[in-house]
Amino acid sequence: MILLAVDLEAARSRLLPDVLPGPGDPPLRVLFCGINPGLVSAATGHHFARPGNRFWPALHASGFTPRLLAPAEQGELRALGLGLTNVAPRATARADELDDAELVAGGERLRGLVDEVRAAWLAVVGIGAYRVAFGDRRAAAGRQERTLGPTGLWVLPNPSGLNAHQTPASLAAAFRELRESAG
Repeated sequence: MILLAVDLEAARSRLLPDVLPGPGDPPLRVLFCGINPGLVSAATGHHFARPGNRFWPALHASGFTPRLLAPAEQGELRALGLGLTNVAPRATARADELDDAELVAGGERLRGLVDEVRAAWLAVVGIGAYRVAFGDRRAAAGRQERTLGPTGLWVLPNPSGLNAHQTPASLAAAFRELRESAG
C-alpha cells in the first residue's frame, strides 16, 4: 500500500482499535502499550506499522512470536496471549506532538483497561510517556515496583526508528527480559 501525504493527514482523525483477546483466546499475558498511533498506523489500521519501527522484529527476536509478524498480522497476537494498545489515542506524526494532559488521561484509561482485560503485564514502550502517564518521574526501564492491582508494569525502550539510542539487539534483549518474566 502506498500512502500519500493526503492519506497521512487524513489519518490524524482516525482511532486505532486495540488488539485484545476475544472469546476462546488464552489469557492476556502481556498488553503492549505504544505511546500513540503514528500516522502510518492510523492510516493502515495496524499498530507499529511505520517502516523502520522495530517493534515487530524485537517481538520476534525476543521469542514472543514464533516468526516475524507483519503489522497486518497483528490479530495473531491474541492466540499468543498478547495484546496491543496505546497510552494516547490521538494519531500524530511524532509522539512529541502530544501534551502531558493526553498522556495523563491515557494512564487513567489504562488503569481501567488492564483491570477489564485482566492483563498479567502492561508493557509501555517509551520511558518518557510512562513517566508522565503514571506520574513516576524517576522510573527506569524494566520491571516497575508499582503494579496496577494484579497487573505488573514494565517499561520497554521505544522501538521507533527515531530512537537511535537503541539497536535491534538491545531492543530484543529488553523484550526478552520481559518475556522471561512474563512466562
